[in-house]
Amino acid sequence: MAKICPITDKTSKVAGGYSNRIRATKFNPTGKVRKQPNLQKKRIFVPELGKTLTLTISTQAIKTIAKNGAYKTLKKAGII
Repeated sequence: MAKICPITDKTSKVAGGYSNRIRATKFNPTGKVRKQPNLQKKRIFVPELGKTLTLTISTQAIKTIAKNGAYKTLKKAGII
């Protein structure tokens, strides 16, 4: 399964990796580092459908569902 959130479309990013000692003295990159999104496996109950869905979503998506409601958020994302 791809490491992507279906609601917020968060994926991995390539970032520069620096040690603090190198950063303090001179420009000497330590290479590229892949940063992964914070994905959580959650069971979400949708009262309008009377179903429970198991999704792997980002923590930002969990906050969005808590704010806007499960049905509205999942409908907008095209999951249901």
